[in-house]
Amino acid sequence: MIDYIIVGSGLAGISFAETALQQGMKVLVFDNDSQTSTRIAGGIYNPVILKRFSGLAQAQGQIALLKEFYARLEEKLGLKLDYKMPVLRKFASIEEQNNWFVAADKITLAPFLSTKFVTFKYHGIDSPYDYGKVLQTGYVDTSVLFEGYQHYLEKQGWLVRDTFDYSDIELTDEGVTYKDIKARKIVFAEGFGLHSNPFFNDLPLDGTKGELLIIKAPELKLDAIVNASIFILPLGNDHYKVGATYEWYDKTNTVTEKGKVELLEKIQETLTCDFEIIAHLAGIRPTVKDRKAMLGTHPDYSNLHILNGLGTRGVMLGPYMARILWEHIEKGVPLEREIDIRRYYK
Repeated sequence: MIDYIIVGSGLAGISFAETALQQGMKVLVFDNDSQTSTRIAGGIYNPVILKRFSGLAQAQGQIALLKEFYARLEEKLGLKLDYKMPVLRKFASIEEQNNWFVAADKITLAPFLSTKFVTFKYHGIDSPYDYGKVLQTGYVDTSVLFEGYQHYLEKQGWLVRDTFDYSDIELTDEGVTYKDIKARKIVFAEGFGLHSNPFFNDLPLDGTKGELLIIKAPELKLDAIVNASIFILPLGNDHYKVGATYEWYDKTNTVTEKGKVELLEKIQETLTCDFEIIAHLAGIRPTVKDRKAMLGTHPDYSNLHILNGLGTRGVMLGPYMARILWEHIEKGVPLEREIDIRRYYK
């Protein structure tokens, strides 16, 4: 008998699988390659909401665990995943500069907001009001992580590339049986694929489509992630990932002309140098209207669990929420109400 069947191998599935494996448990991961959000994600980790200069709950704990989690994965997979890099918030006015200083005085934000502005003028970006520098930031190469972790699981015989058939689940006194596989538990980490899950599809997972562009801009020479009306993420070799759009009605992974035009308009507002489009990407983020993750146990089936709703901050939230869910399942540690799926059940 294995400990966990995990359905989904995006950021949520990888995070829970690795958390369980680190505890000496046996896992089997199912993935049918239907969800693309992990592979195309910006992968930026940033403990500050830069639109409002406000902090995130448990940001320090999430950043600390993130560093440890991805460092261990880099060693295990033999791949470079975590690129530590400052995020520069381009100021649009003196008022924004003043608001930055006010925010930097707050206890929760002081570790993350530098009070020394970046005055360097990058060729290709007009910045008359300079930049604010966010500390303890960077990005995880989610595409390399996804492919590398799938390869690792497959090599161990722990990956099944197939669509999971919910009708083949049989609940037993010992746990669950799926076809000829016996396990103690199932964790569903399907992202937007949750809508096909008859056990949890009553949960209000909204899903937000995001489109990004990969551009080549030889004159730009950025050495930091720039946050303006879009983010500009250096990938090396004069390539940059730029995004992202937010579309609430189209729930497909297909790129659109509308998304491309919106991104191009924002790029042209930000960059004054030449660039060319190399690639256009799209995926559905697993978002929730209350912007909180969805963790917990099915109200009727104690061996069925969920890890979802990581939204736009999956690289930060994944390891942290996976550990919380694992401790809830294995040690009985109560979940905080704001992330527990019981908040939706009367």
